[in-house]
Amino acid sequence: MDLPPGLNGDDTIYGAQGRWESGSLVRFRNGRAQVDGGFESLISTLLTGVCRAVFPWTDNSAVLNIAFGTNSKVQLWQGGALYDITPFGPPTLLGSNPLGTTNGSARIDVTHVAHGRTTANQVKIFGATTVATVNPNGTWTITVDDADHYHYTAGSNANATTTGGGSAVVETPQVALPAGAVDGAGGSGYGTGGYGVGGYSLPSTADFFPRTWSFAAWGQNLLASPRNGGLYQWSNSTGSRMVAVDNAPTQISHMLVAPMDGGYMAFALGCNREADGVFDPMVVRHSAVIGLTSWSTLTSTSREYKLTGGGRIVAGRMIGPYVAVWTTDALWIGNYVGGLARPWDFQRVGRNCGLAGPNAVQVVGQVAYWTSPDRQFFSYGLGGQPSVVPCSIRTDYADNLAPAQADKIMASACAEFEEVRFDYPDARDGVENSRFVRLCISQNGEDGGAWSQGQQSRTAYVDAQPALYPIATTADGHIYYHEKGHSADGSVFTWFLESAAQLIEVDWRLLVKTIWPDFQNQQGPITVTVKSREHPQGEVMTFTSEPMSPNDMKADLWLTGRIFQVRFDGASAPSNMRLGKPVFEVERAGRAL
Repeated sequence: MDLPPGLNGDDTIYGAQGRWESGSLVRFRNGRAQVDGGFESLISTLLTGVCRAVFPWTDNSAVLNIAFGTNSKVQLWQGGALYDITPFGPPTLLGSNPLGTTNGSARIDVTHVAHGRTTANQVKIFGATTVATVNPNGTWTITVDDADHYHYTAGSNANATTTGGGSAVVETPQVALPAGAVDGAGGSGYGTGGYGVGGYSLPSTADFFPRTWSFAAWGQNLLASPRNGGLYQWSNSTGSRMVAVDNAPTQISHMLVAPMDGGYMAFALGCNREADGVFDPMVVRHSAVIGLTSWSTLTSTSREYKLTGGGRIVAGRMIGPYVAVWTTDALWIGNYVGGLARPWDFQRVGRNCGLAGPNAVQVVGQVAYWTSPDRQFFSYGLGGQPSVVPCSIRTDYADNLAPAQADKIMASACAEFEEVRFDYPDARDGVENSRFVRLCISQNGEDGGAWSQGQQSRTAYVDAQPALYPIATTADGHIYYHEKGHSADGSVFTWFLESAAQLIEVDWRLLVKTIWPDFQNQQGPITVTVKSREHPQGEVMTFTSEPMSPNDMKADLWLTGRIFQVRFDGASAPSNMRLGKPVFEVERAGRAL
């Protein structure tokens, strides 16, 4: 039995002959099937909330840090311990001239519609211009007047009764950022929420997303932005929280950092316009080089761009030196041209190839792989155009992706095995990530690569480097090292691999008597199940062998038929196997009718 690598679950019985049909936690490497590596706990402490992003990086002292963004917190792993670095927030851009003064008084009256604050709260005011000789910026204790107004006492008296502060006044409550949503709620129409919900090519205020995070390194520091939230920085002290970045947009769809000669630029993809502070889902802004707090186009090298077309920006990634930006409909590529007025040039390179969710794209080398709102898989290499990646198990994924939950899709890579993996919420299991499809991009399978799949609940996943192993999280807060050992954190590791139906001889019925196993690196018992039928639509007969231990010479089978399927199963701790060319002893059992 020598089948080519990759699963084909989308074809008919005859169409899939000579292929593997289904499996779980079995990958293909160098033309052969082998069981996935196991996983072990990184730490016994559980994360708070459901994690949607993992970001490992090292500081200037080569200390490994791992940030976890959940719906309720940002937590940091360092030196074997978890620390809460959840920022204060969210920052809110107030309306034009929201600050009022009274002549001879130090009282500052603040207009902040539906503020939700209470008396004795502390807030930080930033970005305000001087009002009646008073500097209103700073951290203050407030007294609430009504639902839309509060006041505080500044450090000096005003010399006039007036209002002011300008159009860039930002207020940040000095309490931890409130928890965000765990699940998506979608909206009306088609396409902007999960598959089948939201107005296609139009931003919708009815859409409601689970909280996802974008992380990036700014030198040795951590930048973070929750979807539709502000920009925060952590400066490498486990005793300190992240803080809001002054002058940055306060509503950002996705954030990334572009390395530049001599420094970095922070990009806000889908954010507030500079001129009026209104959120525009197709606006791109970036900071000045090394100027994280410099976002004014009038006084720095920061700039603003408007992408044309409908939809909204979903996410961005760096592909080599280029900034790739996905909307719900298209892919744009930003090229640094160095012009003073427009240092970046953004060109649309493809339409009808949008991104399903902010984490649904992974860059491997200089090629991006992603899944779209219509549940296709795409790739893009620099200089080319987005193209569909054929997926021979797409039907199972497309038919069962949980509605309105596409923002939870997590694309990741595993460099060791040259794979791209997509964890997704399967409606058969609920609304949380529970299964994955995976492409081995180095295999030259009949469908352009070797696809595999698995049942495994992982809400976030990131490859090794700078950590020793890939890191993944579960909905209940566990953090695991993956591809480590051959058990499920010390418990039973369960896997299977099943072939499509094989027609061996058209005119003869066959008796399958024995299997001679060809298992390399076997750990734990393996059972073999053979299914037979006389015709493609005929009754299925099943026989399962006794479990085979390592070094067993053979296992007895006893089953007749014309069309056969073979399944291998393992469930032990540890459990492992690489499949070679198992041999089945068969003999003719009479002419087929």
